[in-house]
Parts: sequence; C-alpha cells; structure tokens
Amino acid sequence: MNQQAEQVGLDAEKRAVLGRQVKQLRRDGLVPGVMYGHGFDPVHLQFAERSLTTLLSHVGGSQLVSIKIKGQKEPQMALVRDVQRDPIRGTVLHVDFYHVTMTERLRAEIPLLLEGESPALAANEGILLQGISTIEVECLPGDLVDAIEVDLSELTEVGHSVQVADLAIPAGIDVLTDPEEMVAWVTAMAEEEVIEEEEALELELGELEGLEEGEVEGEGEEAAAEEEE
Repeated sequence: MNQQAEQVGLDAEKRAVLGRQVKQLRRDGLVPGVMYGHGFDPVHLQFAERSLTTLLSHVGGSQLVSIKIKGQKEPQMALVRDVQRDPIRGTVLHVDFYHVTMTERLRAEIPLLLEGESPALAANEGILLQGISTIEVECLPGDLVDAIEVDLSELTEVGHSVQVADLAIPAGIDVLTDPEEMVAWVTAMAEEEVIEEEEALELELGELEGLEEGEVEGEGEEAAAEEEE
C-alpha cells in the first residue's frame, strides 16, 4: 500500500528584511524563506525556527504544506522545494516553497520505499542492489503520495528485478521516469565474496580447534606437574 500524503500546516509572516540583514532574523529564532510558483508572485517569508525544523523532519518533497501567512484569510498550498542548512551545525538557513494550485497538475519527485524481504536474500543466494530511489511524476497536488512502496518479496530468485514499470502506481499519477529504470534486483554474490566467506569460516573453525588443543595440552601439563610433586 502506498502512503497517502497528509496535509500539514505551518505559520508564516511576510518578511521585509532581505540580504545580509537576515542574520539578525536567525539570531531572533526566525528562518528566512520564499514561496514562488507558476503564475504566482514570489513572497518573502519568515518562519519560527522550531516550528519549521519540526515540519521539515516529517515532510518530504511530495507532501503538501498549508502555509498560513499572518494577515491573510486563506492558507497557501505549497511543496518544500529546497532547504539550505549550515554545513557544520545542520541548522536551517533558508527554505524555498513551491506554490501549487490544487486544480493544476504539477511535477514532483516521489521517494521509493523498500518493503518486505526477498526469499533469495533470506536463503543467502544473492545480494540486493538498489537503483533509483525516487521517480518523477505528474499529477494534481491532491493525488500526491508520501512514498511508493516496492515489494521485495517478489524477488524470489537471483536475477529477479523490479523496474519502474512493475510499481503499483496510484490512480491519477502519471510516471515520467523511464519504465525500464531499475529499482531493485538480486544478483549473485561475486566469487571473491564467496571465497572470503569460506576463508572466514575456515579461520573460525581453525581457531576453535586451536583452542580445544590448547586446553588439552594445558590439562596434560598440569597433570604431569602434579605427578612430579
């Protein structure tokens, strides 16, 4: 089952401070941002850092955000388009929102979520490789989903794969990514990996045998010492 996107809200205020002066905003616990879109005049905004950080930790690029701008009656619907962070502290420095109209189709990236277990992996017959992790789609904003699940239980043998064409796409969503793009597949372990595993097992067995022999020799030496006494 694909995860239906849930609408979340965020409060904002229009921002008059621009350029280098935004440093003072950050000192005051505010994060500068902008909202733009097709047929929509860009609006400079500012957000409470705590509220914005909490939202960004739960929202992806395919989840609608209802932005309530102070002084406006109706909220604006948008998608997170870009987030700039401090490279050391990881704090949010700036955020871009893309304004959407609920009656106009848009393009977005939807993440792919690997679910289940491949029988081939469970039997240690191969290893799992993942190709693309997102797909590009076109749809109405209300048809967006948080993620599209990829069922790994279908990969029953080495050589089996899941392509974009095999994904269960919800109604109303048109996939723009090449249908032959590989999402996940099971491949045989390389000969070197098999040899390494065998050598590791032999080493472990050798160590165990060495320990057992050492214990026997130690017991014999102790017995001989007792006899001499």
